[in-house]
Amino acid sequence: MTLESKIADIFSMSDAVWARHANPWSVWTRFTALPLLVLAIWSRVWLGWWAIVPVALAVLWTWFNPRVFPKPASTNNWASKAVLGERVWLNRNVIPVPQHHQRVPSILSAVSASGVIFLVWGLVALNVWSTLLGTVIIYLGKLWFIDRMVWLYQDMKDANPEYQSWLY
Repeated sequence: MTLESKIADIFSMSDAVWARHANPWSVWTRFTALPLLVLAIWSRVWLGWWAIVPVALAVLWTWFNPRVFPKPASTNNWASKAVLGERVWLNRNVIPVPQHHQRVPSILSAVSASGVIFLVWGLVALNVWSTLLGTVIIYLGKLWFIDRMVWLYQDMKDANPEYQSWLY
């Protein structure tokens, strides 16, 4: 089982939840999760221990986001295909992906993970520049990753009848 699969399990990503997450509104509003969490953690300066409340709300939003929007009327758009590609990527141990898709997503995940170092340091030290740098690195890696997932889905949509059924 891949790390990504374990994360999907933690988030209880069933087929129905994945279908709802393919809604572009879910994809785009998901980008609010990290800034909300950063702001919530930073709020300890103003709120003290009460900062646990906005942190909990930010974590709840992260879990709730893929569930709040309805299944999209169409998945024939960039944001939906990004989610469909993530599903293909998670399933790569069952249905192998082409060679040209095997390395880059892992590298881009590592890029995003490297941003976490700066972000955590910035949040611990209350350093705005480190926090911003970490956030930017995370988002650059993630945006490039999901763009690769669109490409992956385009390449893999005909490899399996289930993959084909996701595009409507």
